[in-house]
Amino acid sequence: MKKVIILLTFYFSLFTLSAQEIALLKYKGGGDWYANPTSLPNLIKFCNANINTKINPKPQTVEVGSNDIFEFPFLHMTGHGNVFFTDDEAENLRNYLISGGFLHIDDNYGMQPYLDKELKKVFPDKELVELPANHPIFSIVYKFPNGLPKIHEHDGKRAQAFGIFYEDRLVLLFTYECDLGDGWEDEEVHNDPFEVREKALKMGANIIKYVFDN
Repeated sequence: MKKVIILLTFYFSLFTLSAQEIALLKYKGGGDWYANPTSLPNLIKFCNANINTKINPKPQTVEVGSNDIFEFPFLHMTGHGNVFFTDDEAENLRNYLISGGFLHIDDNYGMQPYLDKELKKVFPDKELVELPANHPIFSIVYKFPNGLPKIHEHDGKRAQAFGIFYEDRLVLLFTYECDLGDGWEDEEVHNDPFEVREKALKMGANIIKYVFDN
């Protein structure tokens, strides 16, 4: 137990050293974890210009099972298909999350059926719960009175934001039927109008601000 506490203290110190770094999470299973390559750089640029962050313009890529994830207070995960965590990877991700880290998972379409099973490896005793529209993440900078905005059509369902909490702290956010990442991409990728891209970037900035403040 003492060893675990020492390790978590060490990892927390890494967060303070790398507080303005974010990373893309690379996972196994065959899903395209590398989707939307312009998303995070564009989100970083927007945040640095509008909410006074000083995030490294070049996001890093880290693997689920690597100790490198502890260097980043914010991880982003996306894709369309299968997700798989080994038991060791699930334990590593759990330790990261309970020691101060945060994971945002953005379903780029088709990820959700696989994700539910893998998250049970990380938190066997917890369920994803839908965040109400009055949760602070929807108003910390930009106001979204109806909750998560709808960016892309997908199956035509309403956009939903789900979370996992650990000791009352939101440690994981799963955005579903929304596709924020597509909205963050370069304009010519999806030909989204400015208003749609701006809405996605503002919601992304809210997530970053919430994570950095909590």
